[in-house]
Amino acid sequence: MIRISRPIARWFVQARYPSGTNLLPILMYHRVLSQPDPLQPDVPHVALLAEQFRTLAGAFNVLPLHEAAAALQSGGLPPGAACITFDDGYRDNHDLALPLLREFRLPATVFVATGYLNGGRMFNDSVVETVRRLDTGEIDLSRVGLGKRLVSDIASRRVLIADLTKAVKYLDPEERDRFCEELCHKAGSRLPVDLMMDDSQVKAMSDAGIDIGGHTVQHPILARVEDAVAWREIETNRDEITSLTGRPPLCFAYPNGKPNIDYSSSHARMVHKAGFLAAVSTAVGVASQDADPFQLPRFMPRERSAAQFVARMLRMSAHNRRQVAD
Repeated sequence: MIRISRPIARWFVQARYPSGTNLLPILMYHRVLSQPDPLQPDVPHVALLAEQFRTLAGAFNVLPLHEAAAALQSGGLPPGAACITFDDGYRDNHDLALPLLREFRLPATVFVATGYLNGGRMFNDSVVETVRRLDTGEIDLSRVGLGKRLVSDIASRRVLIADLTKAVKYLDPEERDRFCEELCHKAGSRLPVDLMMDDSQVKAMSDAGIDIGGHTVQHPILARVEDAVAWREIETNRDEITSLTGRPPLCFAYPNGKPNIDYSSSHARMVHKAGFLAAVSTAVGVASQDADPFQLPRFMPRERSAAQFVARMLRMSAHNRRQVAD
């Protein structure tokens, strides 16, 4: 791992994000792994995440998301402001990310889809873990428009994971679950049921000072369900998090999160009505002062060295165009 001097990194960051610019980079993570996974090359392992967190602690002013969103609106962001978020509620957020957040004294928001706690499994993880376990040979995926595919080496499995995830993501939620269950049977072995946090781990993260944010119950793509269902997902998720942690969640993340594709402005209004103070999308960019506080953009850091990580953070300052759902 190539490191960069903290004073040098901080100088570059504050030159690009000086006081008064009101630009807020929000980092989006999902999982962190104990070791690199060849089937999930974009998922950081713990050593890489530690280096990124060390860089953030040394060069940026990392703020809780709700505080940063309020300061962004008022024009009062400090120089080099940034936020850290994790989506979905993975167990490794508690086991691996939390110790690093404590070590480097960094705040973060973890958005939890409460329906998957206590032994649930996200559909994308069913895809990854099934493909990981498939025997070498041909598999018929005509049902989701992928025809017959040959499963062999790591490269073919990576491509299949990407294609399957894309094909299944926008299915009706019930149909998606049925397909993933059938896919799991093809693996011929038991898939993991310990990928997500349990109630006690969510509570432990909250007690450690990590903000637990809303992310719906079953992670539906809100634009694909009826308004009544969308509202129930948002409201019930809020209430379940409040019950678990003893405090209402302050921020929300839209499942999948692409403006106008995965959610609309009516869903942003629902989130506001539910009492959240801010919400994030997956529109790639840096939030500026004219950003809608209920549609703040984020981006995923995929860089493999501290120098590359800082360079990406600096480049992203130019990507501050307002991106919102109609």
